[in-house]
Parts: sequence; C-alpha cells; structure tokens
Amino acid sequence: MDNLLTLAADPAVWAALGALIAMEVVLGIDNLIFISILTNKLPEHQRSKGRKIGIGLALILRLALLSTVAFIVTLTTPIFSVLGQAFSWRDLILIAGGLFLVWKATKEIHHKVDPDPDSVLAEGGRAVTLSFGSAIFQILLLDLVFSIDSIITAVGMTEHVPVMVIAVIVAVLTMLLAADPLARFIDRNPTIVMLALGFLLMIGGTLIAEGFGVHVPKGYIYAAMAFSALIEALNMLSRRKVRKDAQS
Repeated sequence: MDNLLTLAADPAVWAALGALIAMEVVLGIDNLIFISILTNKLPEHQRSKGRKIGIGLALILRLALLSTVAFIVTLTTPIFSVLGQAFSWRDLILIAGGLFLVWKATKEIHHKVDPDPDSVLAEGGRAVTLSFGSAIFQILLLDLVFSIDSIITAVGMTEHVPVMVIAVIVAVLTMLLAADPLARFIDRNPTIVMLALGFLLMIGGTLIAEGFGVHVPKGYIYAAMAFSALIEALNMLSRRKVRKDAQS
C-alpha cells in the first residue's frame, strides 16, 4: 500500500500512465477491428456476446501476462539466427500473428469479392459462416499476439507493474465500450468492411516486418489508417448527398 501511495505522489508516474493508456488504446484499435469483423460473421444474437467474451479474454490474457512480466521480457532474447538475422520468440510470435492476419484478411476479401453462394445461410440475406467457438478461438490467438507486443512495449515505457495494470484495464474497458458501436457501423457500411480488411492486411504485413527486424513506426501506420478513413468518410457523405438529391 505504501508503495502504491508513493507511486501516486510521483508526477512522472502519472505522465507514464497517461502515455501508456494512450498507447494501449491505440494498439487496441487493431484488435478491435479484427474482433468486429469476425463477430459480424456470427448469427445476430451471438455477436454482442462474442465481442464481450473476446475483449474479456484480452483483459484476462494481458493481466495474466503482466504477472509473468519478467518472463515476457526474455522473449526478446535471440534464440537462433538465419543468414545473420537473429530471431527471438517475440519475433516468431509476431511473424505467426502477421501471417494469420494476412491469411484471414485475404480470405475475407476474397469472400467479399467472389462469395460462395453455398456458404450463405438465410439470415436476413447475410452470410453466417463462422461458429461461435471458432470465432472465440481466432480472437484468442490474435489477443495473444497483440497482448505480448503491447506488454513488451509497455515495459519499455515504465517499470511499475501497477501502472501497466491500470493502463491495460482502462484500454480494455474503452475497447468494450466501443466494440458494439464500431461493429454495427462496420456491418451497416460494406465499403467500411473492405477498408477495415485492408487495415488488417497492412497490420499483418507490419507484424511480419517487425518479426524480421524491420521497425515500422506505428505513427505511419495509424496516420495511413486515419487518412484512409477520412477519404472513406468523404465518400460516404458524397453518396448520401447523391441519394438525397435523387430522392428530391
């Protein structure tokens, strides 16, 4: 308790907490987009439940990993080299997660561009091609990749585990609040789905590059995502105006 009071009285700790919360929220966007796209493929009555379970698992997983932070840090230690390029467990996890994201996004894009009529079930004309258990399993896999990456990044920003715990809890609660509105918005706008899948492709490619030792500044990634989202927002406003003009 005395240690917590000492931390609370330190302005540097509050600054680190603010920066860490912002970082966790931004990193959580990747996870949230994936969860939204994946759960939108579930039957209507399971979607909100799937999102809550997926985000809840992310919280449990990150808190569990924080309890082994000393071990997590060792994941950055090289374990072998190939042609002069050293690889650690973290690198391998990032590469595997990146390949999974690229595969998943490519598969979903192919389904959107050239859907298989036999896989479409009659539920309001929407495709329901994923079981609840499969969705949760895939969410858990990506939760693991994003959790390890965010915790290793957090360790580089502060050495105080309570600060990391608070930042993770705040970030995950923010994800929980934003999950349903974001998923409904994506579901109502087909072009947003394609844009979000493009984001997942880019994020997957970035994870693979990071795993091979090529550092890609996160600011570039999120700036590109924000710019693309802005262009799509302008397109949506333009289409809405055209529809209103046609109706009048």
